[in-house]
Amino acid sequence: MLAAIPYTTFPELPFGLNTFGLTLVVGALVGARLAAGYGQRFGIAREDTYRVATVMVLAGIVGSRLSWVVTHTDQVDDPLDAAAVWEGGLPFAGGFVVAVLAGLPTLRRWGRAQRWHAVGGYAWGLTLALAIGQVGCYAVGEHFGGTTRFVFGTRYDGGTTREVCLAGDPAQACAGGVPLREGLVFHNTALYELAWLLGLFLLMTAIVWRARHKGREVRPVTLAALFAVTYGVARFLTDTLRVNDERLLSMTGAQWLCIPLTLTGIWLWFRTRPALRKLVDESGRIPVPVDGTIAGLLADDPDDEEEPVAPDELAPPEDVDHQPVDG
Repeated sequence: MLAAIPYTTFPELPFGLNTFGLTLVVGALVGARLAAGYGQRFGIAREDTYRVATVMVLAGIVGSRLSWVVTHTDQVDDPLDAAAVWEGGLPFAGGFVVAVLAGLPTLRRWGRAQRWHAVGGYAWGLTLALAIGQVGCYAVGEHFGGTTRFVFGTRYDGGTTREVCLAGDPAQACAGGVPLREGLVFHNTALYELAWLLGLFLLMTAIVWRARHKGREVRPVTLAALFAVTYGVARFLTDTLRVNDERLLSMTGAQWLCIPLTLTGIWLWFRTRPALRKLVDESGRIPVPVDGTIAGLLADDPDDEEEPVAPDELAPPEDVDHQPVDG
């Protein structure tokens, strides 16, 4: 091993603030603000984006908590244990599915192009929110892998952890069945996920900036498909390193989600993205007027044929000169 990253957990901040809870809230707020600014460029009012984001965040927390309770019934003694979101965990898979289902009714009210622009904004904001959330996971000591000699492994230097040992004594934190002790070097998947999430966010930001620098907008579906494929592949790979997660047929819950998520991203890129080209102009903007509110977003696709307007028979022809009549 050439080196190792010193690692000390810091679950509590000054004034009794919980690090994990704080990063969860900050991530949600920052992600929603980013999505709101993005959607506003396509006629979606900020308050509408915030409203949908709030519903999805709350639904995601409930879904995450329910999925954790279902897979950790041995750690739940009473309803208060199930409701204590700061104890146990918030699995991404359950939260993501429930959040998407909660947001669909509103998203489907918008026109197709605006809907996918909105989804792209949410994907951009979600990427940054998840990265901030990984800071919390890293701080409180979660998502450990096995011992390693990898140069980017972390060397445990002390601090309390929330990681529960799946193999061995559940009261003793461990890394791959090896009791956690000072000087132990192991894979810290929270750090790895933080790194590639930041990389994905910077890539998405570069795509948005490059398009705007050229006076254009990112075409609908682009950001959503990029998130789905990149997150699906990267999360599947990092989860293979985790050693204390519940598994079904040798895969974590997130890995099971990553398979359809990746396939969906591929479908979106090669089928949905080209199909939506006709709904935007060459600059990537929607060529229909909107008033910036949900009411203005209810119009369907601009490629629908309009009925011809009947001429007004009472109006005089424009090419006839009317002379005054002598009395």
